[in-house]
Parts: sequence; structure tokens; C-alpha cells
Amino acid sequence: MTDIITLGELLIDLTQRGSDENGNGEFTAYPGGAPANVAVAASRLGASAGFIGKVGNDAFGRSLADTLKKDNVDISGLYYEDSHPTTMAIVSVDETGEREFAFYRDPGADTQLTVDEAISALSANMPKILHVGSLSMTTSPSKEACEEAVKYAKENGAVISYDPNYRAALWDSEEHAIEMMKALLPYADILKVSDEEMVMLTGSEDFEEGSRILAECGAGLVLVTLGADGVFVRMGRKSATVPGFKVQVADTNGAGDTFLGAMLKQIAVGVVAEEDVWTQILRMVRYANKAASLTCSRHGAIPAMPTLDEVEKEFDE
Repeated sequence: MTDIITLGELLIDLTQRGSDENGNGEFTAYPGGAPANVAVAASRLGASAGFIGKVGNDAFGRSLADTLKKDNVDISGLYYEDSHPTTMAIVSVDETGEREFAFYRDPGADTQLTVDEAISALSANMPKILHVGSLSMTTSPSKEACEEAVKYAKENGAVISYDPNYRAALWDSEEHAIEMMKALLPYADILKVSDEEMVMLTGSEDFEEGSRILAECGAGLVLVTLGADGVFVRMGRKSATVPGFKVQVADTNGAGDTFLGAMLKQIAVGVVAEEDVWTQILRMVRYANKAASLTCSRHGAIPAMPTLDEVEKEFDE
């Protein structure tokens, strides 16, 4: 049984690396897409991982498939779309490493995943954990594919991980985005949100209250990422903030996905019965924070993600 399968977008992140002497932005084409990033992060850290999604039958699509294969991600659930190109995100990065996104996706190949394709891939390989994001919910047929895949996996015993990853440029309104982002909350066992997304979904800026509201939707574990300040964690009635690690930030793209891939890898391995579960969760979060900090110290999303040896060396120090 595969540890983790992610479903959603696999795309090109055209990321700003700097400017030329005339002030024009210089960009590099990196592989990306939040669910694909999570699969690669988990695989590099030792989990067996797979990906379900769709890319264009073009040079970018084939390059992305090769990228996943090189990182030992199972792509038997990756489909090629003849009628639409591989989706592209334009990622502008400011002096602090924070990002701004624009998308060439009207529609892009990732939105064309069908229910039959998603269910076929899952029926052939049901994972311990299925991870999805909300960008599949922006349009059909990927919306229905994501919804039905989550239901099917849950019915067949998989743990559901969900990241309601908000990208304003992909929604016709914030109200519609919130409606669709909330649609998958009742299925989530593990929920990762940014602090801004927590406020969007709950109306509360208080981490205790906001995480409690999200947990009441059904998630046993709620993870609120706080950027450089670390992660706020809730499991049932227990909650805590786990500080992040200080690094020289090159690019924050992929940091949250690395964090989640590291968490899911550890959860898939399982907790130790002899040790308090909450203590183990806090240690898992600290480990995942270290993995994310290493990603922040490099450029790109997938290219910046650390290996198991790198994280364990840094973590032990």
C-alpha cells in the first residue's frame, strides 16, 4: 500500500529570480503545483508517494512527469490532455521572499481531470493517506473529480489530508472561494491552513478559536502555518505553537508543501504506542518546520525541497 497519494495540480512555476540591468524581471521555469509538491516532499523524506492529476501533452507536461519520476513518485495516475496546455503559474517574489501569483489556466490541463480518471487511479492503488487541495475545486470537471475521489478514498479507509490553498487569481470572488474551500472540510482528517486562510474560513483571528472552529468541522489534527513564526497545532482539546527555524530566506515557494509532506510522511509511518501521541505530534511538527525552513533557504519549490539526510542532519544539530 502506498503511504501517500496526492491529487490536484501539477504545473510550471515561472518564478522570478531577480532583475536584469534594466529592471526587467528574470524568471526560471520550475516544476510546481501544491499537491505535486507535497508528493515530492514526502518521497524525498522516505515515504512511498504517488500523484493523480493531468498535464498537457506538451513539452512542459512531459518534463513535469519526468520530474516526478526522478523523485520516485508513482505517476500511474498522471494523465495527458491533448486539448489544453500544461498550466503555468507566474510567481513574483519580493525582497522578503513572499510571493504573488498569476495563472495561465483558462482552462489549463490540470482542470480537466475527470471523475472516472480519479477513481480509476485510486481503485488501482488506495493509499494510507489521500491529500487534496482546493484549487481543483475552482472549475469542472476537476471539481467533481476531487470531490468524488475524497469520498471514495474515505469510504475505503484512507485518511484524508486537505489544504484549502487560497489563490485569489483563480476565483471569480472571495465568497465563491470560501464556499468551495469549505465544501471539503467535513471530509478532512488532517487540515493545514495558513493564518490568512484560517481567518477566511472561520472569521476569527484568534488561533485558539479559529482552530477550534475548524476542528469542529471534523479534522482530528489542525495545522495553522504562521510563516517564520512556526505552526499552531490543535489536536482535540490540546493546542500549542511550535516555533519555526530562522534561515536566510531565498524563496518561500513550496515551504508549506514541504511542511505538509514531512508531516504526512511521519503520520503514515505511525505513532509509537509507548509514547504520548501529543508529544509525538509536537515533535513531528518541529521536524516538518525544519524541512520547510530548508526549502525557504533555496529557490524554487520542488528543486528546493530537502532530502531525508539533509533534514535529519539539520534536525539533530
